[in-house]
Amino acid sequence: MHVGLNLVFLVPGETGGMEIAARQLVPALARAAPGVRFTAFVGRDARDVDLGVDRVVLPVRAANRVEWVRGEQLVLPRAAERAGCDLVHSLASTAPATGRFRRVTTVHDLNYRIVPDAHFGVRALGMRALVPLSVRRSHRVISGSESTRDDLVRLLGADPARIDVVPHGIGRPPSGGATPAAELGARLAVGDRRVLLCLSAKRPHKNLTGLLDALALIPAERRPVTVLPGYPTPHETELRERAHALGLDDDVRFLGWTSDADVEGLFAFASAFAYPSLYEGFGLPVLEAMARGVPVACSDRSSLPEVAGDAALLFDPADPAAIARAVTRLLGDRALAAELVRKGRLRAAEFSWQHTARGTLAAYERAR
Repeated sequence: MHVGLNLVFLVPGETGGMEIAARQLVPALARAAPGVRFTAFVGRDARDVDLGVDRVVLPVRAANRVEWVRGEQLVLPRAAERAGCDLVHSLASTAPATGRFRRVTTVHDLNYRIVPDAHFGVRALGMRALVPLSVRRSHRVISGSESTRDDLVRLLGADPARIDVVPHGIGRPPSGGATPAAELGARLAVGDRRVLLCLSAKRPHKNLTGLLDALALIPAERRPVTVLPGYPTPHETELRERAHALGLDDDVRFLGWTSDADVEGLFAFASAFAYPSLYEGFGLPVLEAMARGVPVACSDRSSLPEVAGDAALLFDPADPAAIARAVTRLLGDRALAAELVRKGRLRAAEFSWQHTARGTLAAYERAR
């Protein structure tokens, strides 16, 4: 079997969890199925990304969302047919509507319906049109969680018999080469204060405004320094203004794009991890924190309780006081934090990209 991998969407450093999932899953697929030929179709933005499989660079720049749609709907089908692909797996919720090949689509979430301000501009319009079309025209649909599967059935009328629930792995598995704590501490000017990490895209549905409101409720002498890495978005200006209005200028660090070494260093440096999102199709950062031994407090909505199990402190993300209580407990109750670290490592170990690859290959077989 020759499988084409639709990675036209990929713009390194700008596509968040979908990029992390693709970078981890594609090599795992190649390892799990040495008898299957894989060809990754990427745009010019990702021409230098090495995924460990054959690659075809299409004349498309996906950073321009009009080009992304054109590339996926017109250029990719012809390229996949020329390459002789039997099946095309689209890894980012949208897929070509036509083509003489079987189609499998991974739908990560239904943000565009449930939290419509998650996407901006042309991309938002494209998701509203293309996700339902992709679900209808695909022979199999993969979701990362039962929660997303239920959303597909409830909101798009998808046939549950055509949906395969295949959980993701641990996002970015722990690696060496972390930036030393002393260097990070000096760069972030945190002194001897404790650090709360939130590794999240700066988009409205991630509810970072709710986290800021919660921080303002914690007495200044017990308030952690909160670190918010992530590439800039139009929403970041609003977040900075909110932090200033709440008097949190000395308590929040807004970081831009963050290197892998700095991410590893931040996980090692953090006393706790918070994830206040209003909606997630899966929630990779929760598992990333657990795998690294950081105690987690996260939202009790959508897929997050399903992913976290009993290994995180859950809170209502719409209630800043509840977020503040959870953060305060994580930082103040050392016995609780140690127990969540123990449970978190066990929970994260239940997820692997090898398991994801096997489930994905099973979906391919069902699509044939």
